[in-house]
Amino acid sequence: MFFDTHAHLQPFAADGSLPRVVRDAQAAGVGRLCAVGSDPAANAFSLSFALDHPGFAVAAVGLDRDQIGQPADPGLLAEQAAAPAVAAIGEIGLDYFYSPETAKPQRDLFASMLELALRAGKPVIVHSRDAQEDTLAMLRDYAAGAASRSPGLPPGILHCFTGSAAFAERLLELGFFISFSGILSFLNADPLRAAARTIPADRLLVETDSPYLAPRPFRGRTNEPRFVVRVAEVLAETRGEPLETIEKLTTANACRVFRLEPPTRKEPAP
Repeated sequence: MFFDTHAHLQPFAADGSLPRVVRDAQAAGVGRLCAVGSDPAANAFSLSFALDHPGFAVAAVGLDRDQIGQPADPGLLAEQAAAPAVAAIGEIGLDYFYSPETAKPQRDLFASMLELALRAGKPVIVHSRDAQEDTLAMLRDYAAGAASRSPGLPPGILHCFTGSAAFAERLLELGFFISFSGILSFLNADPLRAAARTIPADRLLVETDSPYLAPRPFRGRTNEPRFVVRVAEVLAETRGEPLETIEKLTTANACRVFRLEPPTRKEPAP
């Protein structure tokens, strides 16, 4: 079974395709996924989806960098974060690529989300683009706090990783897991594939980031959770390992970081 650790499902609900998307994912071998929030509406949807799909979905809630200055209910978010169906706080983080002038308010919002994660005792799902040093500095303090409150448990995930092997190494030192998306399959992603070969097996994850970033050969199409199988195939090819190995270890890793019971293999009927 494959585990898509990062899917934005609200757009599929909006266009009426969500039931079909779920069926197709399960038929492709996706046994679990994390429905990720990022704003109040997406948070409510992701939690509702997880509650409606126990055993298949968990949720993440949080306020992403585009929520700077937007109205939010801290009490409601804290209540959502404490829900058993919520496995992580995310998507949260820093992105200086499009709006570097908002770096300071982005850091302030990110800091508040990291504090929410510490209070809730949940790992984080982090976005970082053109903000490596600030991301590392803030995650260093967060990881220390998480280790003191939840010894031995992973502090979180750097999702949709596009950085260098050096950046990955510094994240690994903090205890973070590294999640690869369809970008790993892109023609210009040789440096990313080189980084993927350096990640320890017990820290690897796969995701779609659907509906964005469909992997080759599905570029130009709406990305869906079922395509996480293709991401896993590319990761297996990149590392020179069997697909079954990548399937098993990334699912086990996802269960570990999200603090879920690992799947058990069903024995065939006699």
